Amino acid sequence: MAYKKKSKKQKRHIDSVIVHVQSSFNNTLVTVTSPEGDVLLGGSSGKLGFKGSRKGTPFAASQVVSTLTKDMKSMGIRSLEVNLRGAGSGRDSVVRSLQAAGFTINVLRDVTPLPHNGVRPPKKRRV
Repeated sequence: MAYKKKSKKQKRHIDSVIVHVQSSFNNTLVTVTSPEGDVLLGGSSGKLGFKGSRKGTPFAASQVVSTLTKDMKSMGIRSLEVNLRGAGSGRDSVVRSLQAAGFTINVLRDVTPLPHNGVRPPKKRRV
């Protein structure tokens, strides 16, 4: 059998992406996807070495974005859509860090799931 030469991995050049931010009280997860849904980059404050309650801070969230922006600049990304999910304190700092990095934010969506009716209440107390 003949030896097949592996093709070199090409760097993607994408103009616009979707940034998904899941911000809980304990951690902040940031995922960069293409408009079709293919995951390009991802990061979290736990991945950067923050431990315990420091993972949920706004500073940790801004550090996650600053590490991702380096890779995003090399891909040629200019415009973003941002989907925010959760009630954590890292939501605002993520958006501010993205704007400070020089990206244009076209859409800012809040996709936090809201219950329509909630869970079933406990049974009536008998004394």
